[in-house]
Amino acid sequence: MEKEEEIGEEKLKEKETEEKLSEEKKVEEAPIEEVEAEEELEEAEEKAEELEEEEAAEEEVEAVEEVKEAEEEEVEEEEAKKEKKEEEEEIVEERIYTIPLSRAWISPPKKRTPRAIRIVKNFIQKHMKIKTEVEEEGEEPEKLVVSNEVNEKIWSRGIKEPPRNIRVRAVKNKEGVITVYLAEGD
Repeated sequence: MEKEEEIGEEKLKEKETEEKLSEEKKVEEAPIEEVEAEEELEEAEEKAEELEEEEAAEEEVEAVEEVKEAEEEEVEEEEAKKEKKEEEEEIVEERIYTIPLSRAWISPPKKRTPRAIRIVKNFIQKHMKIKTEVEEEGEEPEKLVVSNEVNEKIWSRGIKEPPRNIRVRAVKNKEGVITVYLAEGD
């Protein structure tokens, strides 16, 4: 049986070598023009693939640029809306204060910035004379709103190191809501 297998394997090897030789003869016998045409086709296909890859890359770049433009437009629209909101609110009173936050540094390091926020709120309540209780039945108590930009400015250096002081603009609208913004230029 082993001899039969060896003979079978030898025949397979002979057939493979014959096939390789016959292919080589065909290539040698084939006219040079056909070989050149095949090479040109292969080159053309490679160039086409490269062009497709470049076009795909260009399309991706264009898509990214369009997304960036859309994001910029959205940011501009949001800023315009914020400006309109500020303009729409009828301002009854507006004041600019420099609030000292040095007392926040008396606290332990992990409690300084929260204390600085409380200092800002208490300062504005005192200086803008916020009514916390209802004097007449029809009135609502005045509210104090600290804007996100003031909060971010105080928290910008972390919980341990709030700023020593901060300039703010306190705006009171006709509904009695007092909003604290960062002062212009800060």
